Amino acid sequence: MTSVQTTTVDIPTEDGVADAYVAHPGDGSPHPAVLLYMDAFGLRPQLRSMADRLAEAGYTVLVPNVFYRHGRAPLFDLPEFIDPGARPEIFERIGPVMQALTPELAMRDAEAYLRWLADSPVAADGPVALTGYCMGARLALLTAGTYPERVAAAAGFHGGRLATDAPDSPHLVAGKVTAELYFGHADEDPSLPAEQIDRLEQALTAAGVRHTCEVYSGAHHGYTQADTASYDREGDERHWAALLDLLKRTF
Repeated sequence: MTSVQTTTVDIPTEDGVADAYVAHPGDGSPHPAVLLYMDAFGLRPQLRSMADRLAEAGYTVLVPNVFYRHGRAPLFDLPEFIDPGARPEIFERIGPVMQALTPELAMRDAEAYLRWLADSPVAADGPVALTGYCMGARLALLTAGTYPERVAAAAGFHGGRLATDAPDSPHLVAGKVTAELYFGHADEDPSLPAEQIDRLEQALTAAGVRHTCEVYSGAHHGYTQADTASYDREGDERHWAALLDLLKRTF
């Protein structure tokens, strides 16, 4: 198993400083870079462990606190095991923070994250890969379409609201994407109904984007997150296999 080095860094942005977690192989060499976009619960031990697993596989991983405008991580006082059904006040706190991160602000930040990776001695030169979870899947798709020359591959898992009627819906960037995309949808996910899945598929196909969209049967929104009530071990392992396969094809 590859030894992993981890650290926290501060990334200057146009609007302040984003705190972030970095994991990379401990061999002193630069490695292909992965920008990991968090879910709404934020930068916490679960996401750090996911970054560490990617680093063990040979990648340099950056996990920014995309909610940095509201404070450093951990931003929310979360239990070790997150069950929003039992604690609905969790989303009452998170919701306004999520809504404040508009696509415009998020893409302004994405440039800073990509620039940090481009300048980092532990990240290999060239385009990066993206992976995102829940709201992070939207950010991954938007980043792939906003900075196509900087992104070689992007994956999104249990993403919500990927193809809405809104004028800033993520699927509308499909025509600008040059990366290969992979989406693992949760079929028990009210934030991504069947009509949105179809709309996303049609947009990517019409734009000629290399992509795979799969629906994980029986999986709920958040199925990759082992510290939540939505976790599904089978779906999580399927996600890891799909993600690592995408990265191997890309780098």
